[in-house]
Amino acid sequence: MEEKKQTFTYTYSAKEKKEIEEIRSKYAPQTKEETSMERLRRLDKSATRGAAVLSLIIGILSSLVMGVGMCCAMLPGWDEYFALGIVVGALGIIGVISAYPLYNFMARRKRKLLAPEIMRLSDELMK
Repeated sequence: MEEKKQTFTYTYSAKEKKEIEEIRSKYAPQTKEETSMERLRRLDKSATRGAAVLSLIIGILSSLVMGVGMCCAMLPGWDEYFALGIVVGALGIIGVISAYPLYNFMARRKRKLLAPEIMRLSDELMK
């Protein structure tokens, strides 16, 4: 009579298990409540996010306006556009220069609004 050899093989990969858990967490219902530390981090980030976005938009658009002004001022044979180019370029420079003070103003204002909540959360976490 022939003996049949039965073997059992099992492979375990921690890397695969972690990947499976990450994929599963994307589809699981979100029931986790936000902790105080997570809320504190989120509030801290939100203090400057809006100011950064607005100042970047203003800075980029103003630099484009400045470029249009430079193009108008440097057109050969189009002397009537030279003065217009200087004015448009100056407006662009003013916009670029004002982007950073605008960021500081908006960030300070938002921090002032969020200060009581951030102080309360930080006091709660330090106890």
